[in-house]
Amino acid sequence: MHQIPFMKSIISFVIRYIPRSFLQRVSPLFLKAVALANKGDKVICTVCEKGFKKFLPYGRKARENALCPNCLALERHRLMWLYLQQKTNFFTAPLRVLHVAPEACFIDRFEKLPNIDYITGDIESPLAKVKMDIHQIPFEDASFDVVFCNHVMEHVDNDIAACKEINRVLKPKGWGIIQSPVYNIPTTFEDPSITAPAEREKAFGQRDHVRKYGDDYAIRLSKSGLMVSEDRFVQELPKEVVEKHALPITEIIYFCTKGSTTA
Repeated sequence: MHQIPFMKSIISFVIRYIPRSFLQRVSPLFLKAVALANKGDKVICTVCEKGFKKFLPYGRKARENALCPNCLALERHRLMWLYLQQKTNFFTAPLRVLHVAPEACFIDRFEKLPNIDYITGDIESPLAKVKMDIHQIPFEDASFDVVFCNHVMEHVDNDIAACKEINRVLKPKGWGIIQSPVYNIPTTFEDPSITAPAEREKAFGQRDHVRKYGDDYAIRLSKSGLMVSEDRFVQELPKEVVEKHALPITEIIYFCTKGSTTA
């Protein structure tokens, strides 16, 4: 009975204080053993298609039924996979793809797709092949058909400048997905004078976040020239699908297309 609260506490501590780059290397080894002990068919991961009795808790305030112990997909990753399958040409068209801060659950699977020329980039992640600052993406204009950049904008100094770079490297008919934590507040809150980690966690929800996005997220990113639309895809899905894959019922997919480069 006491195992789940204890596990939640451990996970919360690890996420808050252990460097992400270290976790990305070590956690898959530990979780493989957990996956074997947790086999079942109550929930199924859309990304790796493995079944479990339940997904693992995850988060600073640990969410139940969140993390796939086999491929490390979270709720948002399982939703994004379904979205790519059902609403895009990602798995069928010849595409050149830039994945900023690539998620472990996607990398190997995207690399194996025969239709994809797949490039990963990040300023610090050991999983990325290209070391790059998103404020200055080291690729020519109109280089990519698709750009993924998830849970990055809340970390960067200038999110509008970063989105301008994404817009620049997208081809004329290119598209992207840019997800971030979005809170139930009217407008985005940021204050560059808040620099202490503990104060940032209090103000923005995490020690390495520099802003807290609100309902104006799509409008704000659109200032970069990108055309950003809100797709409430999860609400179109049958309830049994949402439950079977433990999808996030409030998650909006922020789908972007190339817009003006003079914004």
